[in-house]
Amino acid sequence: MAKTNVAAVNNERTFEGAHARIPVPVSQLERQVATCMLFENTFYESGSQIAAEIAETCARVNPMEIAAMAIKARNDFKLRHVPLFLLVQLNKRRAENPGLLRAMVTAVVQRPDEMGEFLSLLQKDPANNGKSLKKIVSAQVKRGLADAFKKFSPYQLAKWNRDSVIKLRDVLFITHAKPKTGVKGFVREARKHGVTTPDDIGSQTFAGIVDGTLESADTWEAALSAGKDKRETWERLLTENKLGYMALLMNLRNMEEAKVNRVFVEKALLDGALGSRALPFRFISAVKHAPAYAQALSDAMLKAISTEEKLHGSTSLMIDVSGSMDVPISDKSTMLRWEAAAALGILLREICDGVRVFTFSDHLSEVKNLRGIGMIDGVNHSQSHNGTYLGVSLKELFSKTIPDRVIVITDEQSHDDVSKPNACRGYIVNVAPYRPALDLSGDWVRVSGFSERIVDWIRYEESTEAAK
Repeated sequence: MAKTNVAAVNNERTFEGAHARIPVPVSQLERQVATCMLFENTFYESGSQIAAEIAETCARVNPMEIAAMAIKARNDFKLRHVPLFLLVQLNKRRAENPGLLRAMVTAVVQRPDEMGEFLSLLQKDPANNGKSLKKIVSAQVKRGLADAFKKFSPYQLAKWNRDSVIKLRDVLFITHAKPKTGVKGFVREARKHGVTTPDDIGSQTFAGIVDGTLESADTWEAALSAGKDKRETWERLLTENKLGYMALLMNLRNMEEAKVNRVFVEKALLDGALGSRALPFRFISAVKHAPAYAQALSDAMLKAISTEEKLHGSTSLMIDVSGSMDVPISDKSTMLRWEAAAALGILLREICDGVRVFTFSDHLSEVKNLRGIGMIDGVNHSQSHNGTYLGVSLKELFSKTIPDRVIVITDEQSHDDVSKPNACRGYIVNVAPYRPALDLSGDWVRVSGFSERIVDWIRYEESTEAAK
């Protein structure tokens, strides 16, 4: 991401030539981590440059600041890989603050499979040069993972006891973790099974992980693979509330084909929406696969985003609907680029103080002020999907209104030049890998790639700017 709307300090400039400000290391670390809200992936496969920059910044801050950022990334930003990567950096500084790494490993690891992922990142770190885990895992890491192991119930351990490169069995061998009497998860599970001593069920679970006899958790994958009647299985999982919300959205077509009672499905969609944090992108994808549930999905979607933190001020969203936007956002997705942009419009419509949604192709066109799934058709039929005249469309927009921010979602294949975003904040989200991209020599913030976390990132950006 090239950021061009920052003040000049020490005559530094961005890659595109605009004046830039180099933040102090801890602020720079927070900005790098926050950017990962958009493009988080496993670091060493697809984000090596981002990883290298974060590692370099970590070397310039103290261990307590790395630890605080790992907690913030996991708890506030809801990231998974980035906090684990920060633990890898903290491991290099463990001698500076004895005991800190152990506590942070226990706090940051919040799902059983994250233990193996952390060890995998540790092993892939260039400083370890592919050495065996036995040689690189420090005592603090062992103790931290052993403590983390005891946080999880037998059900959680069984659910995430998967055939990964580094398995839960491997973590047990490395850490020598032992079940602890009085651990909340084991007490609860023990009572379910009529076992009076928590250690009994804990020991059985750990032994099952080691020897491979741990019974599979009652997940939807395990239930369906058992070969039982699909309709009966889906309905049981729904009524017993044993189906995660994302799994529910992904399996609507399967349930429809199995002739699952629609009352059960629609109730689960509405009941689980509020705490799901599922954003419009997920619901729109579900509608494409199961259009029979369009209304229920629209209602559930509005409920799911009803508690989203507000984005204050007026917003104008400009969606590129040119012909080149009529392609999927990735090879594995059925979501078209303009549909992903429209999903952002649905979210903004609900959480902004005021929002106007426009499309641009040969000209600028305002979309009707619709809520929910209806906005998708509004965007699609707002105008013909032809050329890309972003420059002209921006001039027309600013002749109508000067919002607090303008967000443009485009593949940047514009026929004309783009001017500054006037007196408002300007964000251009590039949803395609085409090069070269637009010359954004004005006060624009460019985001390369689409993510449903874009609004979270904009909220973070503007809150940190306001705090300066």
